[in-house]
Amino acid sequence: MIDINENTPSPFDLRISFNKLIEHYERLSTSDDDFIASKARKVLEVQKPHPILREGFSDLTYFETYKKEIKLILQDSFSEVLSNNEIKTASMPFKDVVFNASNRFRKLIEEAGEGFQLKMKSMPEDDIYIMSCAVILNACYGYNLNFKRPILYEIPDAQGVMRYYKIAYNADFIEILPTEHAPKITQEDFNELIDNFNNIELWKTKFPPKSYLFRGFVISNMFDITDDQSISNMKSTFISENKVQSKDNMADFQTIFQSLFGIKDLQVGFSIYNKTEDSFDCVHEQGVQSFLLKDVEESPCKTILCEASYKSLINKNTSYSISDVDKYFKMSEGKVAQFRILKEQGIKSAIFAPISDKNELLGILEIVSKTPKILNSVNANKLVDVMPFILSAVKRSKREYENLIEAVIQQECTSIHSSVSWKFENAARQFLKDKQDVGSNAIFSKISFENVYPLFGQIDVKGSSEVRNLATKRDLELQLTLVNRIIHDVLEDETLPIYEQLKYQIDSYRNLLQEDFKVDSEQQIANFFKQEIEPLFKFFMVKKEAYREAIQDYFSKVDPNLNVVYHYRKDFDKTIALINKNMASVLDEKQKDAQKMYPHYFERFKTDGVEHNMYIGEAITKEESFNTIYLYNLRLWQLQVMCEMENEYYQNRHVYPVSLDVASMILVFNQPLTISFRMDEKQFDVDGTYNARYEVVKKRVDKAVIKGTGQRVTEKGKITIIYSQKEDEVEYLEYIKFLQHKKLLNDDVEIVELEDLQGVTGVKAIRVSILYQHQENAKDFYTYEDLMKTIKA
Repeated sequence: MIDINENTPSPFDLRISFNKLIEHYERLSTSDDDFIASKARKVLEVQKPHPILREGFSDLTYFETYKKEIKLILQDSFSEVLSNNEIKTASMPFKDVVFNASNRFRKLIEEAGEGFQLKMKSMPEDDIYIMSCAVILNACYGYNLNFKRPILYEIPDAQGVMRYYKIAYNADFIEILPTEHAPKITQEDFNELIDNFNNIELWKTKFPPKSYLFRGFVISNMFDITDDQSISNMKSTFISENKVQSKDNMADFQTIFQSLFGIKDLQVGFSIYNKTEDSFDCVHEQGVQSFLLKDVEESPCKTILCEASYKSLINKNTSYSISDVDKYFKMSEGKVAQFRILKEQGIKSAIFAPISDKNELLGILEIVSKTPKILNSVNANKLVDVMPFILSAVKRSKREYENLIEAVIQQECTSIHSSVSWKFENAARQFLKDKQDVGSNAIFSKISFENVYPLFGQIDVKGSSEVRNLATKRDLELQLTLVNRIIHDVLEDETLPIYEQLKYQIDSYRNLLQEDFKVDSEQQIANFFKQEIEPLFKFFMVKKEAYREAIQDYFSKVDPNLNVVYHYRKDFDKTIALINKNMASVLDEKQKDAQKMYPHYFERFKTDGVEHNMYIGEAITKEESFNTIYLYNLRLWQLQVMCEMENEYYQNRHVYPVSLDVASMILVFNQPLTISFRMDEKQFDVDGTYNARYEVVKKRVDKAVIKGTGQRVTEKGKITIIYSQKEDEVEYLEYIKFLQHKKLLNDDVEIVELEDLQGVTGVKAIRVSILYQHQENAKDFYTYEDLMKTIKA
């Protein structure tokens, strides 16, 4: 026994019954039409010995037992004349049980392949239960509850292309009767149910499983809606704001097009149109490919397209079809790139459709197949209904990409830190409001924060100017040596005064590099190479074959953009760039933790090293939560981070092309100040005459020297803390003691006075050596509370 009710919770006790249909035949048996009456009596005669066909059964094996009788009873509902055309079944609603079907339906299932199981699409089990309850409310209680939802079958055709069929039920032959276990549904119950569609437990309480008898069957008529469903699926895919670009997403999209065109081997690609360059660019999204570009990043349109396709796609924004790639490849003798590129990929037919907005071409939709003639100008018209959705998606994608570019520019170039973005947003809102009220006279309000405490620090490459000059001298010396060898050989073959003069000039420049290298020396020697040596060597390349190899070697060592040898300077520049990148990366990562402690403004700059500014105060947070303990905590954090950055650098110094040293410095300013955003420079700066003293010290202090010694205050291996107030000295000495206790700093603390800076006197510095650790022994960061606990202990 196979019970239809098994494994499927339902408010129905399902019974397959032909009672309502047989009642219909009983009425027809008394018809005045002898043919109709005779036929009806024959059906009743066949059914009469088998009362179970009226009473109903749930055992599916009975379909085989009463196969002939059921077929006869249903013969008027399944006309043989229409059997090859109609897609029709006799079944149970919301169940994938079919016990009679038209020939066309059987053929569809057969072509779907072995193992295919008919299953309703997008119909969750709980929804089926609730829809069954809605049927009961209408049938037994007279409520007019609209519960209809489209019910679909997905059935692959003989080529494996997915096709979609909508089901329309004829429910003339069903009866729904409450059992003794069915609770009476009141108006209050109904009111509660219609407000709680998703509460499946409530529905099951009001309509317990098998509390209503369902007796009968339904006639299901199916209609092929593949085109409509494909368009709907495409609309959902493209319009969804939360779509995720992935290989799976692209595969689903490709399946939709296969269904729309009815072609299993169909593939879809995209290329972006670059109007400025009149070129096609590839789409940098996972799973997206271009069949026009094949495996190159970009290519001029006129290089790829033939004249006809260029005119259609670029000039007229109309689609272009190639029904037989091999034919056109042969006709063009393989000289036209688009036919050659497609043929190399095994493509036999293709449609290229422009994605354009108001005559502005944005990109090309590429549809290809490895079957000749299957894609052509006729079925290209299927794209008319879907192109609006594709255009909408492309426009949104373009907008998102532009926003992403803007975000990158903001982050890398003109970043507005998240801690202060609220003030800019408020000012922007007010500006837009004022613009509506007063028009062009609207002024963007000043962005400023009062009573904020500044923190400044830098990790600087020591002696970078000297090292850069040395690299420059070595590059120029190398280039002069290369030139000198060639001129020397030329002089041995041909003694001309001009060559002797060049030899003298080379010797003079070599002496200049050794004895008196100045600021303008580099440009002077570079001009000599550009204006005198390069034209001469190009002349030798043509006229003096004996020197061609040596000259080619010379030019291979000269940077084509700078026109000079760029070897040692390249290593230096690469080292500085790597130092900046790595130090900035450490600082940015640690900043995430600092922001969690208490929000504050942060910005950093890359020079020959990395500088950072921080401002903390109530004006930035908008909350009345600021306490000086957060300032102390940030100062202690900063000191630890500088130690961490030093450790990071020296642990990895061996990977840099040039071995350099760094020195770290912190500037302490113990008075709150006001900062304002300078629109012209896109950065914050201090406000007011007194506050300007902070900026003066910040810009000059890294060049400061210890009083009476001429020695720079910053030194490799040490961290230097610049200050002017006694309370700052006391505070930072406590931090240093704490970090000495934690084995981050050494015991060699020294306090020194600095030579007066321009307009600034009384500046002092604490210097202390950093303890360098292996990465695996790196410490966690300690908070100000940790410091207080250590002091009290």
